[in-house]
Amino acid sequence: MSEQIFNAKHVAISADIVHHFSALAAGLRYEDLPEAAREAAKKSILDTFGVMLAASGMEPAVLGVIEVVKESAGTPQASILGFGGRVPATMAALANGALAHCLDYDDQTPWGQHAASSIIPAVFALAERKGGVTGKDMIAAVAAGQDIFARLRCNVGWKKDWNLSTVMGVFAATAAAGRVMGFNAKQTANALGIASMQCSGIMEMVCGTGSDLRGLYAGFSAKGAVLAALMAEKGVPGIDCLFEGGYGFFNTYFDGRYDRDKILEDIGVDYKGSVTLYKRWPSVGTAHSHMKAIIDIVSDNDLAPDDIAEIRLFVGDYHALMCEPLDVRKAPATLADAKFSLPFLVAVAAVRRGMSVLDFTESGLRDTKVLATANKISLVADASLDWKLELPLGRVEVVAADGRRWERSGTHIPGNADNPMTWADLCSKFAECAAVAVSPLSSHRIAEVQRLVQLLEDVEDVAELMRTLQ
Repeated sequence: MSEQIFNAKHVAISADIVHHFSALAAGLRYEDLPEAAREAAKKSILDTFGVMLAASGMEPAVLGVIEVVKESAGTPQASILGFGGRVPATMAALANGALAHCLDYDDQTPWGQHAASSIIPAVFALAERKGGVTGKDMIAAVAAGQDIFARLRCNVGWKKDWNLSTVMGVFAATAAAGRVMGFNAKQTANALGIASMQCSGIMEMVCGTGSDLRGLYAGFSAKGAVLAALMAEKGVPGIDCLFEGGYGFFNTYFDGRYDRDKILEDIGVDYKGSVTLYKRWPSVGTAHSHMKAIIDIVSDNDLAPDDIAEIRLFVGDYHALMCEPLDVRKAPATLADAKFSLPFLVAVAAVRRGMSVLDFTESGLRDTKVLATANKISLVADASLDWKLELPLGRVEVVAADGRRWERSGTHIPGNADNPMTWADLCSKFAECAAVAVSPLSSHRIAEVQRLVQLLEDVEDVAELMRTLQ
């Protein structure tokens, strides 16, 4: 009943899903949101800004993007985080989006994939360009984008072929961008249609080795969202049957396999962004369960790396992608590859009994203890761990040099729903990230950013937050 009431106010229930999403984004008010959705939006803002700052100092691959952005002439509308300077909003979104994901430290849904690294760079670039965007409007914009992303993520027949974070992220970011711009439903629908021209990303980019694009991809979806919003502002039309047309999004990307009823269920009532997860470890989320399992085993039994004779990783289909080819994954050549290499990540976790951004440096890739531990890893195929919807668990068996054995599945992972990151945890993560930025923030500015985000609903112009971050 709640679904029918919501849609009756805005659009016929039979209309293409683009019109339901545009009505949601255009009509959403801060006052409509439950507290959990408000908090999730604010946490994603603080978390994403922190990750951007850390990336500015820790990921050399982003430097080429920054150089291209700074070479582009244009109206100084929005800020480049970490590196400073103001550029056109589209280019600021590109730079900040690249920063947002390149450490693989950005937030994720409980089902995997990343929304905020597309949404946050886009909406803040437009907010700076426009001026006068209140904290309440920003919270509503981010919550709308998070909700749309999750509704799409959970209800399509994904074959692990398209990179969902960008393919869906551009629509989530565009809907949020329309809300920041003050668009009505028609303008938002137009922007979403235009965004389909920027909707792309193949999984070979994610699963292959040797390319830094895996870390930079969110820049393209964030830039695409800003470009779509600016074109819609000028009256460029969209696509009336964008998602459900015969040659629309669902038929083109997912062979027509989607659950319409689930996508629209309780829209405008249940805001899916409220279940967003925030990472404590800067690496691909599908590795975290294996990492937690090995940390628990070595910690509970006080095992040093030399005490370990063999580590067996039980892997499902997606885990296997992070292990192929095994010899290359054990000794990744790039920082981007390291964050997607299950053997390397497990080895770091075994040696460090944890993980931080400081583990991913050029010297970190050559750490002899980590590489020696990685060489002790073997794989056991386990189809029960294949990725369906929920992030699959990882199971690890450790064989000690003296013959003892332990087996553990990784649960209670820091940042997951059963062990969530509190505001205090996120503030600590933000401070850690800000300390390794290319231009580290002072303790005063760190505290002020944390305060502004936690009280964002009271901020009259969110550009104040961007100024504090510079």
